[in-house]
Amino acid sequence: MLKTRVVTALVLLAILLSVVYSESYPFFILVAAAFFAAAAWESFRLFHNRRPLVGAALWTLAFVLLVYRDAPDSTTLLFGLCAAIWAIRLAPSLSIGLPALEGFGNRLLNGIYGIAILGCFLAIVVLFQHSPLYLLSVMAIVWIADIGAYFSGKAFGKHKLAPSISPGKSWEGAIGGWLAVLILTGISTLHPAFADTFATRLVTKSGWLGFGLVMTIMVAASVVGDLFESQLKRRAGMKDSSNLLPGHGGVLDRIDALIPALPLAVLFDSWI
Repeated sequence: MLKTRVVTALVLLAILLSVVYSESYPFFILVAAAFFAAAAWESFRLFHNRRPLVGAALWTLAFVLLVYRDAPDSTTLLFGLCAAIWAIRLAPSLSIGLPALEGFGNRLLNGIYGIAILGCFLAIVVLFQHSPLYLLSVMAIVWIADIGAYFSGKAFGKHKLAPSISPGKSWEGAIGGWLAVLILTGISTLHPAFADTFATRLVTKSGWLGFGLVMTIMVAASVVGDLFESQLKRRAGMKDSSNLLPGHGGVLDRIDALIPALPLAVLFDSWI
């Protein structure tokens, strides 16, 4: 199982690097649209939608139209809407629970989560337009938090973070991931090779206090995104969102923590 996970991870990393450094914007959008379609299809399945393929096709069409519509103001508004969605509806569900799978509440939540996924992929496009390194620097924040949380949780985890949703996650793991982000991204700002990164821009424009505050919010958002998808899977009785990625489950299983974090990164970037 571990070997399969490692091989799949290496293949995904190779695909990611080849796409972002391909210097072909149409190719980048094509691959992004393919992954968005997979994520949308998985989302519809988690909500027990009867026509997940049709729903995914319509959402993917909307994604492509928004990408080529080139309307920065409306896109920024969407990122603000995504932040509000997570703060007002999706994050609170971790404590208040999810609606029943049958009914209007479930269909409404399906659409709301779809908007959040759409915002994530549009944020990927916006960050890529800044530069490939800039995009990777934002995604790396979430990856570092996830890896740091895994190893910290294994070594020190005693207090469950959300036992009814994801029993394997602990407060010690979350704190370890947060500290890993602060330390590693902080060190990266000192090297000239990382001058055009999200962390360096934060330190330059907002100082170390602003850097710490924004990184803390980003890490917290990534944890919420991870837990929310776990909650959806638990309600749907599914271990993974799909089996598209051997050893890793589905696309949503790999990007769940990115979904709330990336739109926030674009908003913070616009403010600074």
